[in-house]
Amino acid sequence: MAAIRFGLIGRYLRPYRRTVLLGMAALVVVNLLSLSLPLLVRGVIDDLQDGFTFSDVLREALLIIGLATLMGAVRLWSRILVFGVGRQVEVGLKQTIFDRMLSQEPGWVQSTGSGEVISRATSDVENVRRLLGFAVLSLTNTALAYALTLPAMLAIDPLLSLAAVGLYPLMLVTVRLFGGRMMRQQRRQQEALAELSDLIQEDLSGINAIKIYGQEATERVAFAERNRRYRDDALQLARTRSTLFPLLEGISSVSLLLLLALGSGQLETGRLSIGDLVALILYVERLVFPTALLGFTLNTFQTGQVSLERVEELLRRQPLISSPPQPQPLAPAPLPGRQAAAVEARSLSLRYPGAERLALDAVSFRLEPGELVAVVGPVGCGKTTLARAIGRMVDVPAGALFFNGTDITTVSLEALRRQVALVPQEGYLFTATLADNLRYGEPTAGDAAVEAAAIQARLEGDIRGFPDGYGTLVGERGITLSGGQRQRTALGRALLVQAPLLVLDDALASVDNNTAADILQSVRNQQDRTILMISHQLSAAAACDRILVMEAGRLVQQGHHNELVQQSGTYRRLWEREQAEQQLSRAA
Repeated sequence: MAAIRFGLIGRYLRPYRRTVLLGMAALVVVNLLSLSLPLLVRGVIDDLQDGFTFSDVLREALLIIGLATLMGAVRLWSRILVFGVGRQVEVGLKQTIFDRMLSQEPGWVQSTGSGEVISRATSDVENVRRLLGFAVLSLTNTALAYALTLPAMLAIDPLLSLAAVGLYPLMLVTVRLFGGRMMRQQRRQQEALAELSDLIQEDLSGINAIKIYGQEATERVAFAERNRRYRDDALQLARTRSTLFPLLEGISSVSLLLLLALGSGQLETGRLSIGDLVALILYVERLVFPTALLGFTLNTFQTGQVSLERVEELLRRQPLISSPPQPQPLAPAPLPGRQAAAVEARSLSLRYPGAERLALDAVSFRLEPGELVAVVGPVGCGKTTLARAIGRMVDVPAGALFFNGTDITTVSLEALRRQVALVPQEGYLFTATLADNLRYGEPTAGDAAVEAAAIQARLEGDIRGFPDGYGTLVGERGITLSGGQRQRTALGRALLVQAPLLVLDDALASVDNNTAADILQSVRNQQDRTILMISHQLSAAAACDRILVMEAGRLVQQGHHNELVQQSGTYRRLWEREQAEQQLSRAA
């Protein structure tokens, strides 16, 4: 596993290898300069005992100051280079995660949870940046410090040097004992943070439902429970860190005291000069900081590896729905001079992951160009799944759905979705102006086209009643609009793109019957569209050219309203129920 992780680190650093190599070279220069300074100090101290003049001392002091200044400048440059690589990786990784997120099917995003995805794109990427910046720099600096300093110390006095660094393996053992625990605790903390983010995101989106049902207290309890879990995980990690770092610092201090105790005896016997002892002290001090920092560095390294795995897990996830490697062009519309599309399903069967029964079971039908066809049936019969399948919002098997005679799995998603305008029951509106929401599918559309789409969706009157008209800012998810206004805005957005196939997934459920009928008649008058309308309102379906009746994922009936009401079956049962409900409503 460690080799795989180092391979991943190398892969992320490879595009910036020139900058990384420059940073590493700068670190080598820093360590060489740092190695020379104690030797210069030793020479000055020993020469002072031999009657060194003031001018000689001043010259040596200026040399030491100059080298120290140069070392500081090169160290700063190395940090800028290596930390800059971490920042570049961070920016590129966030862009890659965002692109990969957009390529996933909607079902994955909804099942994974936006808080989990946001956590990986923010806190995990931040940890990866620290891994590729601070941790790489610090580990490299520590390795160079030991590789250069230890030989210099051994050259002065092997016995004292070994005694001074003899306790350092204890540091590595200590880090080894604490490292695995810290890694597990870090992962639990990140997962708890993701759960907390999920709840905040969900509650902000569903604030209306919370207020309507008075569930503020319930949500506070749920938040408090997740917040306590995050606190407990964070405290466990903090306790582990608070135990580890003082232990490492204590071991470093003991090694320095040991050097002083043994070194004073060497001075008395004359086996060691004062300059040699000072140089050894400076060298040990030089190793204290990277050694004490080693625990924090390894913790950052381990945390970064956990985050790197979580990010890689997201990046490795291949979308279930994607364009084929060599997409085929869409066939032209069947009727010359018209754009209206023909759609055909051939024994279309779909099953959601983990579901026991089929959502669609061998459904077969054909939509002729320019037709207005309704799909009706009980709740959960597969109507919405059928609508989503036509736009490949769910995974569709090959050879089951055809657009103008072309298998939709053989064409690119972009090409297909430019031909299909799908309007869901809950059309999502962005925090932008009404005009921007209407032109979302056609960002370059002019004001005249936007107004024409609004008129066709019967939204123009509402817009003129707003103080800012088309410049009215729509709140998050369209919260400032009524349900009917949100649906008509989503419909206007779909009408603006002029797609040959318009799929309305109960998209007029919040619109009154007269307005809905007016909209349908307006859309139907445009001969360049085939319309598939999913509806629970059978009175609206009765005006369609044809009706597809579904039950338990199967297409059980199809035909015109007048034909279907004469047949025993699902449609007549639904129709009689709707008529009875309307009579009861009028009687009340």
